[in-house]
Amino acid sequence: MSEQQQQRQPTEEELRAAYEEQLKRIRVDDVLVQTVLSLINLGSLRAGLVPGSESEADPAELRQAIEAVRALLPLVEPTLGPDAAQIRDAVSRLQMEYARLAGAGAAETPEQQPEAPKGEEQPPQDKPEGPGPAESSGRLWVPGR
Repeated sequence: MSEQQQQRQPTEEELRAAYEEQLKRIRVDDVLVQTVLSLINLGSLRAGLVPGSESEADPAELRQAIEAVRALLPLVEPTLGPDAAQIRDAVSRLQMEYARLAGAGAAETPEQQPEAPKGEEQPPQDKPEGPGPAESSGRLWVPGR
């Protein structure tokens, strides 16, 4: 191969053909498993569990990662086989950390919560009786339930 051929950038058509060839070899199961693993890693970061990532703790992001893994887990368990137990354990750890983080945020006393500007009343914080539709369907994970 000449030096000129080695330095030549691939054409858009060549890149597309290479990409299509890669797609032919990838299985949906592989992408789902990789997504689950990525979500667990990202959830660990958002839980502040990765050393040095304590400032990255974000309960809302952590909850979303947990919910996404829980939704995908039934699809990937057959592919994972016995390794699915490790994924379930990781999700359990993330759920426990979410409960801790969410509990820490709820532990604010009324004196610590911001006041409404003068002349404006805060709307009452009505809590619905019983579980909502998402929770009662069994699809929503709620800490402590």
